[in-house]
Amino acid sequence: MAKERLKEKLEAAGEKLWSLQEMERTGGEPDVVGYDASTDEYLFYDCAPESPQGRRSFCYDRPGQDSRREAKPANNAVDIAAAMGIELLTEEQYRQLQQLGTFDAKTSSWLKTPAEIRQLGGALFADYRYGQVFVYHNGAASYYAARGFRGALRV
Repeated sequence: MAKERLKEKLEAAGEKLWSLQEMERTGGEPDVVGYDASTDEYLFYDCAPESPQGRRSFCYDRPGQDSRREAKPANNAVDIAAAMGIELLTEEQYRQLQQLGTFDAKTSSWLKTPAEIRQLGGALFADYRYGQVFVYHNGAASYYAARGFRGALRV
């Protein structure tokens, strides 16, 4: 029954289906990780073992990207997520994801950063090392080949 309901919801919201296809196209391997009965929404997260290959080497957001004087990346995580119709995972969502398996054992993922941290120039990212989830901070202008972002989508 839940499968049929999800199929109906996806067919009724073509933009959400497109967002899922973009998550898949960029290497996210999206999957249903929960259901919110209060809003009647299914929750999808990127479940690729490592940060999605097609979403790496980006600064956190446009101000971070614009502040770089040299070696500017092609884009940034916040803008790409918005264009895809998804949200960056929050720290809480990232920790929930890690309960389902081991993710980002060799990569890291930008997280939705609270405004008060972002206003100071920082941004959050996380990974899984030594059997633990680590949440760190970095300048929003930084970018690395092994850092991408994971998304969430409500359908």
